[in-house]
Amino acid sequence: MTMGKNPGELRFVVHEHHASRLHYDFRLEMGGIFKSWAIPKGPSMNPADKRLAIMVEDHTLEYGAFEGIIPEGHYGAGAVVIWDEGSYIPAEEGDPEEQLEYGRFSFELRGEKLKGGFSMAFLKGRGKGNQWLLIKRKDEQANLEFRLTVALTEEKREKLQVKIPPCETDSGPS
Repeated sequence: MTMGKNPGELRFVVHEHHASRLHYDFRLEMGGIFKSWAIPKGPSMNPADKRLAIMVEDHTLEYGAFEGIIPEGHYGAGAVVIWDEGSYIPAEEGDPEEQLEYGRFSFELRGEKLKGGFSMAFLKGRGKGNQWLLIKRKDEQANLEFRLTVALTEEKREKLQVKIPPCETDSGPS
């Protein structure tokens, strides 16, 4: 899929990450990198599901295409596959990074699985100051019956290669 092709469109990717615990890494392109959040229960198309999203380190845009098995002894060891990808458009005018700084960012996703309006809302006074909620807006793409399905099948796992992701350096993740 070619993403970010039209003016105003930026890329997003959701990695299904089978590390010590299964989680989903939600990534939004901003300022030439991917802003990233770990979502323990994965994203949802149901507006009633407010998903905890823990902001983690930024990743290079190159990481968006990564699929593979991160070897033991490396940060994030385990299988990583793309669960969804596409483009997104900020819902409001202005700099998306500034909107994140204010603690709320709304956008429209145009993926295979995730579609329509979403918001990220910062949870003040919680945890280490990196906790957000990913919330699906009530729109025509909302699905009250949404059930998250795992993308990593045994067949797909057998095709994955062991490799170190492009974000890792000698000192750990960047």
